[in-house]
Amino acid sequence: MQKRAVVRTSETSLISLCLCASVVKNFMEAEDIKPPHRGLKKGLYLIPTAFTAANIAMGFLAVLASVRAFQLVAGNPEQAAVYFGYAAKAIVFAIVFDTLDGRVARMTRTSTEIGVQLDSLADVLTFGIAPTVLMYSWAVGATLDEGNSLHAFGVFVLFMYLMCGTFRLARFNLQATRPHVLSEGTPKVDKKNFVGLPIPPAAGLLAAIVYLHPLPLSFYDENTSHIYTILMIVLMVVLGLLMVSTVRYSSFKTAGTGRQSIYLILVIAALGMLIWLYSQYMLFGIAFAYVAHGIVWYLLGLFSPKRRQKVETGEQI
Repeated sequence: MQKRAVVRTSETSLISLCLCASVVKNFMEAEDIKPPHRGLKKGLYLIPTAFTAANIAMGFLAVLASVRAFQLVAGNPEQAAVYFGYAAKAIVFAIVFDTLDGRVARMTRTSTEIGVQLDSLADVLTFGIAPTVLMYSWAVGATLDEGNSLHAFGVFVLFMYLMCGTFRLARFNLQATRPHVLSEGTPKVDKKNFVGLPIPPAAGLLAAIVYLHPLPLSFYDENTSHIYTILMIVLMVVLGLLMVSTVRYSSFKTAGTGRQSIYLILVIAALGMLIWLYSQYMLFGIAFAYVAHGIVWYLLGLFSPKRRQKVETGEQI
C-alpha cells in the first residue's frame, strides 16, 4: 500500500511538472508571436514629428533673422540683405519639411490626430507669423515712417494676411476631419485639389521675392521704395483673399502614382538641378506659377461652355 501511495504521489508530481512546463512553453511562444517590428512601428511615428519640428525650427530662425536684419536696415543694408536671405531660405526649407511630413505620414500610415494639430500650429508660425515679420522688416517698416497712414494700413494688411492664413488652416482641418458634417453649400473635400490657396505657397512666394532681391526696399530712393512697398501690400491682400476663397489649387497628392512615377522622378531631378544652378529665379518662378495656376483655372472655368450653360439655364428658370 505504501509503495502504491508513493507511486501515485510521484505520478502526480510528474503531471504537475509537465503542466508547469507546458504553461511556460506556451507563455514563451506567445511572447514570440508578437509582431517582430512592433518597436520599429512605434519609431516610425517619430519621423513625421521630426519633420514638423524642423518646420517649426525654420520658422523660428526666419523670425530671428528678420528681426536682426531690421536692426541693420538703416546702418548697414548690405549686411541686412544677408539676414533677409537667411530668413527667406528658412521659409523655403520649411515648405520642404512641411511637404515631407505629410507624405511620410501617409506612406508609413503613421498619421495621428496630434500630428495633424501640431502641423497646423507649426504652419501658423512658419507660414503666417514668419512671412509677416519678414515683410514688415524688408518692406513696410523699412520704408514707411510709423506716423504715416500708409504704414498703419500696411500693418493692418499684415495682420489680415495672418488671419486669412489661420482661417485657411482651420477650414482645411475641419474639412479633413468632418467632411460630412459641413454646412450646405461648402465645397466638398477633393483629395486632388485644395479649396483656396494653401498658406505654404503664399509664404513661399513672399520668401521667393525677398530671396530674389534681399536688399531692403529702403535701399532705393524714397519714391521708388514707396511704390514697391505699395505693390507688396497689394500682393499680400491678393494672397490673403486667395487663401479664404474657393479657388481650387492642385494638391499633387496623386502625383507619381502608377506608371507616371518615372516621369515624376525625371521632373524632380530636372527641377532640382535648375534650382541648384538658378535658385533665385527658379524658386520665384515655381512659387509664382503655383499661385497663378489656380487663378487661371478659375478664369477658364468661368468661360467654359458647361459653366455658361449652367448660368443660362439658371437664368431661364
